[in-house]
Amino acid sequence: MSQSSENILESKQIVLDFFDLAFVRREPEQARDRYLGATYTQHNPTAPDGAEMFPTLIGGLFAQAPEASFHLKRAIAEEDLVVLHYNLKMNPDDPGQAVVDIFRVQDGRIVEHWDVMQPVPAEATNDNGMF
Repeated sequence: MSQSSENILESKQIVLDFFDLAFVRREPEQARDRYLGATYTQHNPTAPDGAEMFPTLIGGLFAQAPEASFHLKRAIAEEDLVVLHYNLKMNPDDPGQAVVDIFRVQDGRIVEHWDVMQPVPAEATNDNGMF
């Protein structure tokens, strides 16, 4: 089913606001309550399904890496999917991980999540805007 451009832009903004609140501002409980659906499927074998687990998972990351930072590079939206590409750095000297998160938005809530990560090579530069 095709979504209108307005709905696609709304879904993109929901995901961007979720990302900012959960990761940049480090308020995963508020992000869960405001943006995750009653059902929330994690397509990751190491992350359990369900919105109730989200703050624990993200809180664990912040506890393990208190200097972690998330540098958003781009956001792409089509139909009910929103894709974020960002650089996750565990500390300021870390070249980080290139991350692609895919979110499915339904009725104004995020209901599914997929992620793919790969190390950023140490010799990578910001010259091309990729990392």
